[in-house]
Amino acid sequence: MIKLYGIANCDTMKKARKWLEKNNLEYEFHDYKKSGVPEKNLEQWVKEAGWEVVLNKRGTTWRKLDETIKSNINKNSAIAVMMENPSAIKRPVLESDNILLIGFKEDEYQVLL
Repeated sequence: MIKLYGIANCDTMKKARKWLEKNNLEYEFHDYKKSGVPEKNLEQWVKEAGWEVVLNKRGTTWRKLDETIKSNINKNSAIAVMMENPSAIKRPVLESDNILLIGFKEDEYQVLL
């Protein structure tokens, strides 16, 4: 079963969900805003993909962080920032069996799913 993590009103999330539905792939959606961030999962994503990939440095949430936090970011502080600010996690995060995809790239979805 595919599990998709993110925020419902995010445009990239909408693209990923639309792609999955168009390709008749069932998935379970986990909304960070409603259900929070599963810390165990976040730690596993960081372990597998690296905090640099999981942390969204392009978004408003990152830009609003204190410069001291941004300039001293490391694995542990990145996890803390993402736990406290779910919008700082790159979206979507897709888990399925042994697949972990972070962000939406249609060609990656096509090949791996």
